[in-house]
Amino acid sequence: MKLQPELETDHSFGKIIGKSKNMQHLFIQIQTATAGDISVLIQGETGTGKELIAKAIHDNSPRNAGPFVAINCAAIPTDLIESQLFGNEPGAFTGASERRIGYFEQADTGTLFLDEIGDMPLILQTKLLRVLQEREFQRLGGTSTIATDIRVLAATNQDLEDAIRDGYFREDLYHRLAAFPITVPPLRDRRGDIPILTHHFLEKYAAAAEKSIRDISTDALQMLTQHDFPGNVRELENVIERAVLYETTDRLQPQSLLLHQTRGGGTTGYK
Repeated sequence: MKLQPELETDHSFGKIIGKSKNMQHLFIQIQTATAGDISVLIQGETGTGKELIAKAIHDNSPRNAGPFVAINCAAIPTDLIESQLFGNEPGAFTGASERRIGYFEQADTGTLFLDEIGDMPLILQTKLLRVLQEREFQRLGGTSTIATDIRVLAATNQDLEDAIRDGYFREDLYHRLAAFPITVPPLRDRRGDIPILTHHFLEKYAAAAEKSIRDISTDALQMLTQHDFPGNVRELENVIERAVLYETTDRLQPQSLLLHQTRGGGTTGYK
């Protein structure tokens, strides 16, 4: 099946692609969120593109000239996350030989994106709430108060309301972060976007591999549209990247897709 040669402008917002009603509604929400400094909580399954949404909000906001600083709260050891966020002075802890500027200072005048916010320890949630309320903080081991001029965007693949009930997440922090909630639909709920996403990734990876694969067979595309994609857009991207390497003709064939091997893993822009 021949795919459209190019994406239409109303089928994308920044690097986010989709023409389904779900995605058109999402684009409206993103556009609305760009207008002010309101905190945004982006909720969605792994691989749906939450960081791309945060970056699109920043890039189209009045803060777009400032930095966009992203931190994955789940990837930083608990004993280091406070100094990572707020910075530290020399001697603040063992091994702190010099001053470190934290993410809050790095993001000044711009946007701080807190990915996987549901994994932040409770004690840090308390300190984060205080900074969001007071708009000032101190470096670890420091005595000077530092004012911060940032916008905070957060994302999670968890149900934070369940986490609140279970005592793992502060309700007051949730309401502070979720002043403007955005829920990203999983790919299985917008299957009509699979062909346009497939073309986008096919064009990208065929060019990278210097292969003249220009379309996809009807059977292969049908396989993709019927797959549930538990790893969402990230999984689809990985499937197409790998298929391009396996394909020996000028059209992607079903045997190149290897859907039975997918687990939604890998690293792409989609989170």
